[in-house]
Amino acid sequence: MEFQLTDEQKQLREEVRKFADEEIRPVATEYDVDEAYPHEVMDKAADMGLLAPHVPVEYGGIGYSSLENAILTEELFAADPGIGLCISSAGFGAEALMEFGTEEQKERVLPEVTAGDAVMGSAISEPQAGSDVTSVATRAEKDGDEWVINGSKMWITNGTVADYFVVVCETDPEIDDRYSGYSQILVEGDRDGLTRDKITGKLGIRASDTAELRFDDVRVPEENLIGQRGMGFLQLMQFFDETRTAVAAQGVGIARGAAERALEYAEEREQFDRPISDFQAIKHKLSEMHTNTEAARWLTYRSAWAVDNESGDLTALASMAKEFASRTAVEVADEAVQVHGGAGYVNDHDVERLYRDAKITQIYEGTTEIQKNIIARELLDEGM
Repeated sequence: MEFQLTDEQKQLREEVRKFADEEIRPVATEYDVDEAYPHEVMDKAADMGLLAPHVPVEYGGIGYSSLENAILTEELFAADPGIGLCISSAGFGAEALMEFGTEEQKERVLPEVTAGDAVMGSAISEPQAGSDVTSVATRAEKDGDEWVINGSKMWITNGTVADYFVVVCETDPEIDDRYSGYSQILVEGDRDGLTRDKITGKLGIRASDTAELRFDDVRVPEENLIGQRGMGFLQLMQFFDETRTAVAAQGVGIARGAAERALEYAEEREQFDRPISDFQAIKHKLSEMHTNTEAARWLTYRSAWAVDNESGDLTALASMAKEFASRTAVEVADEAVQVHGGAGYVNDHDVERLYRDAKITQIYEGTTEIQKNIIARELLDEGM
């Protein structure tokens, strides 16, 4: 069993860490407070090749593996989850094009995204459909050689800044099979009838753009259908193991960022004429924070390896990694605030922001409760 990263992976980690320290950390609080999308940082990230790096080389990407993406994601989220999500989500939906899209769709969209000239969004959730994707009510109907889309989407990352959306629609409502009748359709962000309203006042990841989308007779050509009609739900299921592994890496990054800041503060802060790191209570906190972060990292790496090698136990591993790493992120960030005391309750210190940001990792890409259901299902071999 190999526990050592390759020289190339170590170099990737160091380069992204340097970028994050120099370009993200100094401006993170500003973008969080303003709830503003970091366009300037995104341009620099594009120059670094950090936007959709999993896209194949022939479409402008680097072709990173799931493990390499996990390494990259951890470094970004350790610096700041809000800006980190902006960078890591620039290619949301690209997987659908890579796996099921036509060559024309790939050549038209993917190079723009990897170059930083366009941003993508994946439009799945709706006001009444979150964990239950089969409750999607947004409808796409054929009218000649066009699809006409009506409905709404909620909590869409990159909602007001995206140039392209991969939209999950019901296209065949007459089909009785619960998992059929849904399709994925590529929708350009400037289509008539598409309204986008930014969602503000979020608990965390405030730099990341989130919006509600409304489709009012939005027309797109029939060639914007991605893959086979009626197979959208089954297409989506192929990517959840990969995306949940990515969220696990986000959790690892948040936990590491919080644990490192807590350690640094504990060594500097003095009470009773000595650093608080001298006190056993603080030592125990730091010990547990770093131990749990390391455990979450290797479970995440194991899941990433399973993605890259198409392992048979991938689904269970991905849900285990996502559940454990997100829980670790919340718990470690909580303890980091406690180590900081009153200073950790204001945004003079990063742990306040990390504490707020951590919670979303237990919600998106399948809630903690959904992950536990999946793990149990895999253990009991119950099927969908």
